[in-house]
Amino acid sequence: MAKTIEDTGEFAGWTTWKDEPFEFESAGPFYFRVDEEGAVAAFRVQRKHMNAGGVVHGGCLMTFADFSLFAIGHKAMEGAYGVTVAFNAEFISGALEGERLEARGDVLRKGGSLSFIRGIISGEDGRPVMNFSGTIKKRKQS
Repeated sequence: MAKTIEDTGEFAGWTTWKDEPFEFESAGPFYFRVDEEGAVAAFRVQRKHMNAGGVVHGGCLMTFADFSLFAIGHKAMEGAYGVTVAFNAEFISGALEGERLEARGDVLRKGGSLSFIRGIISGEDGRPVMNFSGTIKKRKQS
C-alpha cells in the first residue's frame, strides 16, 4: 500500500493511503503520523460524517478506528499488506461537526502473522469518544 505525505492544509506533513478509496474519499480523509508520543491518526469531522442525531455516525467512527489500527500498527506490519480479522468497539461520547478527532494506542502483541492493537479516539478537548481494539493479519504476498 503506497503511503502519501499530504503537502497542503491542516494535515500537511501527515501520511495517508490515497489508494484506499473508501477510507480516503468516501469515509475520510483520514491521516496519521508518528510524533514524540507515538503513532496518531486524525481527521476533521465534516457534514458527511454526521448522523441525523447531530453527532458523528457510529459507522464513521468504526471506519476511522479500523484505519487507526493500521496507523498504530504500521511498524509491526513491516511493510506487508494486512486485513482486519477481529474488531471490538465501545462508543463513549458523541463528536460534533467541525471537531478534530484523534486516535492513539498500542500494539499489545506482534506475532508472526497477527498483531493485536488497542486504541482510543478522543475529541479536541481530550474527552474519550470511542474505545477500540482489533487484530490485523498479514496477508501473504501472491
